[in-house]
Amino acid sequence: MAADSDATGELEALERTVMGEIAAAGDEQALEAVRVAALGKKGSVSQKLKTLGAMTPDERRVMGPAINGLKERVGEAIAARRAALHGEAVAARLAAETVDVTLPVRQSPAERGRIHPISQVIDEISAIFGDLGFAIAEGPDIETDHYNFTALNFPVGHPAREMHDTFFFPADATGERKLLRTHTSPVQIRTMEAQEPPIRIVIPGKTYRQDSDATHSPMFHQLEGLVIDRTATVANMKWVLEEFCKAFFEVPQVTMRFRPSFFPFTEPSLEVDIQCDRSRPGEVRFGEGSDWMEILGCGMVHPNVLRFGGLDPDVYQGFAWGMGIDRLAMLKYGMPDLRAFFDADVRWLAHYGFRPLDMPTLFGGLST
Repeated sequence: MAADSDATGELEALERTVMGEIAAAGDEQALEAVRVAALGKKGSVSQKLKTLGAMTPDERRVMGPAINGLKERVGEAIAARRAALHGEAVAARLAAETVDVTLPVRQSPAERGRIHPISQVIDEISAIFGDLGFAIAEGPDIETDHYNFTALNFPVGHPAREMHDTFFFPADATGERKLLRTHTSPVQIRTMEAQEPPIRIVIPGKTYRQDSDATHSPMFHQLEGLVIDRTATVANMKWVLEEFCKAFFEVPQVTMRFRPSFFPFTEPSLEVDIQCDRSRPGEVRFGEGSDWMEILGCGMVHPNVLRFGGLDPDVYQGFAWGMGIDRLAMLKYGMPDLRAFFDADVRWLAHYGFRPLDMPTLFGGLST
């Protein structure tokens, strides 16, 4: 009887200890540690159950129910404490994650996203010239000297071939030095080689020159245009450029001034100014005012360029023009610094960017 009394006392002491640890558990992880320490394979209560095999039948009749009862009570206490801790955790999470139902609903990614102004302007240009019957042409950014210079009537020794203008690559095994194209004009030659006239293309794309300041970037975007057929004239070219400027700047009328100039790949060559009003600080208005702003260069395709393209200049003639897409975007949308185009500043893009689902069209409006 004394032995039974001692064993019962040990069980009561163990129960008090385990119950105290259960009550003190502050979270479910601590409670799980208590469960393993008490009811695990090597737990304190489990070890008591293992002692039943060494007891006499009389001792087992007394201690068996006592130890199993302790096991059940500990299990029930752990389950109750786990439920309480779970409820406390849910209540704490609800308190921490309160929702202010008066806040506005967050916009979807399609509504928050913005199209970069350069992409927008390229889409606008494509819409305008597509309506005029032009196709979009593309070419590689890495070009050969032949396509970038020689086939465009740049003589050997021309300053544009020098390192201060052009990004050259190291010479290959054959001694040829490729380069990052300095203009989109090489696509003119590639198109003439691959397509029979009539040709009506515009070529938007990246170009590269060693220059960097508020209005110049080592990588910039250029638009090239080319028309080749048997009867293309300067008058046709002037009409195309005037229609483009009216549509792009969204004005009913523009006044353009054509000045003689020089480009190796056109003859005659012209620079084009457009009438504008710059009386308001930081603002340029086209189709009005008394100021002039240079906007592009153009001319009739040089006979040598036609020959390099595989065409007979006695049969075919054409005109071409080129302008900076970045500069067009700056003029139309009032952006003062070209460098911001490439800073990847989300705040700048949120201010100057365009909604992704508002595709520019001539009938719906280019910049709506």
